[in-house]
Amino acid sequence: MARPARAAFVTLLATALCAGLVSSARAVPGSVQTADRATQQAPPVLTPATTEGAAPTAAGVGTALAAILKDPSLGPHHGIYVYDASRGKPVFSLGAATPYTPASTLKLLTTVSALATLGPDHTFATKVVSTGKGSIVLVGGGDPLLTAKASARDGFPARATLRALAASTAKALKAQGVASVTLGYDASLFSGPAVNANWEANYIPEGIAAPTSSLWVNEGRVSPGMAKRATSPALAAATSFQRLLTQYGVKVGVAKAAVAPAGATSLAQVKSPTLGQIVEYVNLHSDNDGAEVLLRHVGIATGNGGSYAGGVKGLRATLTKLGLDVSKARIYDGSGLTRANKVPLDLLAGAVRVAVSKDHPELRHLLSGLPVAGFNGSLRERFTSAGTGTGTGLVRAKTGTLTNVHSLAGYARDRSGTLLVFAIASDSVPVPKTLDARAALDRATAALASCGC
Repeated sequence: MARPARAAFVTLLATALCAGLVSSARAVPGSVQTADRATQQAPPVLTPATTEGAAPTAAGVGTALAAILKDPSLGPHHGIYVYDASRGKPVFSLGAATPYTPASTLKLLTTVSALATLGPDHTFATKVVSTGKGSIVLVGGGDPLLTAKASARDGFPARATLRALAASTAKALKAQGVASVTLGYDASLFSGPAVNANWEANYIPEGIAAPTSSLWVNEGRVSPGMAKRATSPALAAATSFQRLLTQYGVKVGVAKAAVAPAGATSLAQVKSPTLGQIVEYVNLHSDNDGAEVLLRHVGIATGNGGSYAGGVKGLRATLTKLGLDVSKARIYDGSGLTRANKVPLDLLAGAVRVAVSKDHPELRHLLSGLPVAGFNGSLRERFTSAGTGTGTGLVRAKTGTLTNVHSLAGYARDRSGTLLVFAIASDSVPVPKTLDARAALDRATAALASCGC
């Protein structure tokens, strides 16, 4: 199947699964052919009369998973939790009594909390305000995807750009007869340390994450697509804005840190994509920086402030309001980068469970942004080994990866049409067995998709 057709297939499948419009995703016949994957024959279509409405049982699911969960590559501490979302009840769990280091599956908790507190249509504005004739301040509004200028590498969603903001600002200044300005930059929306104290020391120098800021471009990168991050992302953004204003004919002095007065006159602004689109991007690409920005927005929205500590307080309070039990969870960041995080599997699955609930349509972007097995995001190159083909295109899940840690949390519709929500993890994988452990997780979730048990 050509890539445009593949994209259409993924979109159609995602819509059907999220909206519950089909009783079984396996009603899509034929095979899937991509440029970078071998052809995989889809399983035969089942006769609805023989399977429709059959409830999965603990014994049936346990039998389907038994051999896979004994795979030694998973190490001694591994487990799975499976919830029947079609009937609203847990159906199976093994090794789920103790919490796990979730790695990036923690982003599910962050993004579902952001959607719950702010709503999927919320946007973040980056502004330029006037603080007196010839004096302007660039004010960061916490847009995680703000970029200097549009680029083909940006992809979806379309991002706000400093170039557009500079053009609008220059136009407004010229209309006032102002040709020369002093420039301040305001990144005061977020508070507290820019770097999480629980992260490993190499994360910032190696570009695994950036110092979190409410004003940055390209997520603090020195240049788009590069890992290296600016020491001060806000200053780097202001410097970039200064150059752009100069290109539009405005003479600009050296940018300096400032706090814009509350009543300052707005000259121009650009708005981010919607929060729903940002959540989809963060989960699809496992964006650490975007998740950390959203955590701080949760803190602000819940009245706990814009620090990472305030964000965690807000996250825990929001999850509790959604009916999820956080009492056994230890959470220290929004991205899952720290190993200090310990989260029960039923809580990770719970984020997906509330998103599929008919009571929370505002959380649907959590589902539509999850990677599709074998097709996109962090699952694009997964589900390629023996025993995983039945999950290709049918499993949607957030990945989690740290050294010795591998996890998946998401959903799949099984052969009976039942929507199964799951979380599976190991935080004791021997390093030489990394690829084997990933394959075991893929086989387990593929078994759920083909179960009908």
